[in-house]
Amino acid sequence: MADDASKGGNSGLAFIVGALVVVVAVLAFFMMSGGFTQQKKVDVDISASAPKLPDAPKPTGN
Repeated sequence: MADDASKGGNSGLAFIVGALVVVVAVLAFFMMSGGFTQQKKVDVDISASAPKLPDAPKPTGN
């Protein structure tokens, strides 16, 4: 019965260690990628020319 009581402490310790590993991994990801204040500069320059339409037919004098 003493063995069953010690399993609870080991699983709790494993949960804490796992949570710490996840926190360190998330912090490392943000530190390596530039953090929260990374600003992306986007420059959009769109230029489109309208197609040249043909001249309208001249009206006939009726």
